[in-house]
Amino acid sequence: MKIRITTLLVLISAIAFGQKKTLDHKDFEIWNTIQNSSISSNGNYIMYSLEKGETDNHLKIKDASANLLFDYERGERGKFTSDSEFAVFTIKPWNNEVKELKRKKVKKDKLPKDSLGIYNLKNKSLVKIGNVKSYKTPEKWTGYIAYQLEKLNADKKKDNNDKEDKKKKTKKVGKDNGYHLVVRNLKTSKQDTFKFVTNYIFAKEGKRLAFTTTGDDIQNNGGVYVLNLENDQLTTVFTAKKGKYYQLSLSETGKNLGFVVDSDTTKVQVRPNELYSWKEGTGKAEKLLDASSAPKNYRVSSDGAIRFSKDESKLFFGLATRPIVKDTTLLDEEIVNVEVWTYNEPRLYTVQELQVQNDQKKSYLTAIHLNNGNKLVQLATEEYPNSAIGNEGNAEYALINTSLPYELERQWKGATVRDYGVINTNTGEVTKALTKIRGQVSLSPTGKYAYGYNEIDSTWFTYAVAKAKYTELTKGKIFYDELNDSPVVPRSYGLAGWTTGDESIILYDRFDIWEFNPETGANKRLTKGREKNTRYRYFQLDNEERFIDSKGKWLLSTFNEVNKHSGYYELNRKNGRGKQLVTGPYSFSRPIKSKNSNKLIFTRQSFEEFPNIRYTDLSFKKQTKISDANPQQSNYNWGTAELVNWTSLDGIELQGMLIKPENFDPNKKYPMIVNFYERSSDGLFNHRAPSPGRSTINYSFYTSRGYVIFNPDVHYRIGYPGESAYNCVISGVTSLIEKGFVDKDNIGVQGHSWGGYQIAYLVTKTDIFKAAEAGAPVPNMISAYGGIRWWTGLSRQFQYEHTQSRIGGTPWEYPARYIENSPIFNIDKINTPLLVMHNDADGHVPWYQGIEFFVSLRRLGKPSWFLNYNGEPHWPLKLQNRKDFNVRMAQFFDYYLKGEPMPVWMQRGVPAIEKGINQGLELTSPSNTDKQ
Repeated sequence: MKIRITTLLVLISAIAFGQKKTLDHKDFEIWNTIQNSSISSNGNYIMYSLEKGETDNHLKIKDASANLLFDYERGERGKFTSDSEFAVFTIKPWNNEVKELKRKKVKKDKLPKDSLGIYNLKNKSLVKIGNVKSYKTPEKWTGYIAYQLEKLNADKKKDNNDKEDKKKKTKKVGKDNGYHLVVRNLKTSKQDTFKFVTNYIFAKEGKRLAFTTTGDDIQNNGGVYVLNLENDQLTTVFTAKKGKYYQLSLSETGKNLGFVVDSDTTKVQVRPNELYSWKEGTGKAEKLLDASSAPKNYRVSSDGAIRFSKDESKLFFGLATRPIVKDTTLLDEEIVNVEVWTYNEPRLYTVQELQVQNDQKKSYLTAIHLNNGNKLVQLATEEYPNSAIGNEGNAEYALINTSLPYELERQWKGATVRDYGVINTNTGEVTKALTKIRGQVSLSPTGKYAYGYNEIDSTWFTYAVAKAKYTELTKGKIFYDELNDSPVVPRSYGLAGWTTGDESIILYDRFDIWEFNPETGANKRLTKGREKNTRYRYFQLDNEERFIDSKGKWLLSTFNEVNKHSGYYELNRKNGRGKQLVTGPYSFSRPIKSKNSNKLIFTRQSFEEFPNIRYTDLSFKKQTKISDANPQQSNYNWGTAELVNWTSLDGIELQGMLIKPENFDPNKKYPMIVNFYERSSDGLFNHRAPSPGRSTINYSFYTSRGYVIFNPDVHYRIGYPGESAYNCVISGVTSLIEKGFVDKDNIGVQGHSWGGYQIAYLVTKTDIFKAAEAGAPVPNMISAYGGIRWWTGLSRQFQYEHTQSRIGGTPWEYPARYIENSPIFNIDKINTPLLVMHNDADGHVPWYQGIEFFVSLRRLGKPSWFLNYNGEPHWPLKLQNRKDFNVRMAQFFDYYLKGEPMPVWMQRGVPAIEKGINQGLELTSPSNTDKQ
């Protein structure tokens, strides 16, 4: 009887397994992603939102045992108050409801507005406040929330007296007249309302709220106010009839305030901005600077941020140069609109054009010493336009830099080089410090050292500011990218930070963590990863951590480069001992630790396991699974991921990812899609949830439908990127064919951007692929070399000379390399049907490259199709376009690799007259699907 029951159970299990669903495009809409996960300061509560199919969110709050305490559909962007007593969140209108109202042509101001949810974690009560425009809570203290209300039609319905006043006053209350601000005591529910508020901020530590108003445009003046929430005292700091206020900023204690005022009612182009500061207990604000007292040729900027030093002795603000004044009397037909490009100007005109607004808002950091007669010291100037202050603004010295001498060569080198100086914040004295540094230079936490990694000589260094002493820390050591295969100086592996008091700097090499003395360069290795091919990295668990505790316990991440396993590791700096806390065939996230306990949340994931939230403490011994975002996954055929190894055609040992269907049978033959970019095998244990991706195949979607997926790593030889891809990819494909489960007659290839280029190259050299999709490809490196990256305005020259395209020089230095690596010159050898996607607003790869490719294929009568999602950039971003692309790509591969019917759009296209009306996604009858 037992045998019969067992047999029956096996049969039932097999039937159940056989009935698992296959993923379809509509299933994207039921898959959840986890958004904004957080843990309360006391470590007792976890909050997150589930976003289903990129539409509505569902907020959930759970306790440490994963018990659901509260949930709210449409809730998102939740955060706990610092005392762990309340959770506040945004409540959005239903997505479908808004869509239907838009379909009915309802005006934007009549659409449903956001609401604010306030949940009391102690008494389990909810307060919902409708029509909220924005809200803020204090960062380091609690008890209050401030929020602005949207303007509603009801706000416009005044009593009869107001209507009579409106007849007398022609100016209407508009957008610039502010919103009602409500300040609510979370514990007592007492609240105050302030009208016509344009901006508001809480102090970081002190119980103060500052806000600006415009008045009601009829009787009252606008102004700047500070509300002391300890005693409910409201202080009028500044008033003006028609003032506009900028850069409102409270010091951390809330006892100092800075702001910029423009109280001129005329339309002059040079705004007479004035800088004010206020100190608690002094009454009205004090004017610090205006047009008449500002340094020559400078003015107070309304765009430069205001902040205070930690000790509140200095106020930092921005000075701006005088703007270029237009002649407003000219008519349109009198204005000459011509672009003048000059060969020797620092920035290419296309870069300037995109940075016009930035240039107009450019400001130069300046300090005012509040305890020294309001002495002004300008830190940044046109000579050194960039600056960084040290020790939270308390440092005596600041770091200044300029890239202007090297801007021209950035066009073809693709990197920013700078000269650095040091300025005394008390006297304004400047000392030249560092010259021709390629790479970012920063100040240590106390400001004792400037430090950085100079890519030119691949060396970490320090510069003792007070002593003007330069020390090379890693000269002759390998702290640079050991696997660099681009014609560019290698980058560093980064750093963890500084120990207490700037005593030492913690740097990374490929595998290990090192401690360096910033004065002498003396060093020691803290981990032993190289011997185990394991990478160790430090986790900063406190976002406000300035120093790393040199005698405490460090939480590290581990990653093994051979088997791709990762985990968490504890290093005890007091005794130098370490222990592996957890490791395995997963990818682990950066943990989020509670502020006031040792509790934390993290995720682990693999191809098969969704990255659900897990709760534990710093030992990781007991873990509680908090979320279960996609329980429906068990109902679908999924897949497995494994690492494969082979040797390239030029003798290099390589790794890659092989993704198989869940019910894989090694005795069967499977269609395979090859998808690759550069080196992706480190992502072996990344989960790939079903979603309409913007540029690549969705692995879980295709394995569920019976495909095998292969993602090979590529090692590049400088000057020969196309040949390198061929040597690595084709050898990997043939090694899998030899294993017997790949249908060699039904192999496809897909990739985007750099991957799209490589695919365009491969299909000129091999017929091993039955179908190929190449997104945003570059078929012609010569014409692409002279193109523009339109999102940044940068020339594409650097990409070929020094970075990803890896040619290693110019077309006039290496014409043969450009021709050899350009598919356009061998396009007649292509026999693989191609689907090309390239959008007309692509800011990375000029879309005329896709056109060059397609019209050449069309000229030769090669089976090919071209997709252009109008107005979309390098990838389709709009949800409807991403869904459409995924459907067309699946239909394309299903037709060629699985013998499915041809869709109408492949058979006859979608004529321009039908664009947006008939998509042509219907499948044709089998009799009309003879292979092209």
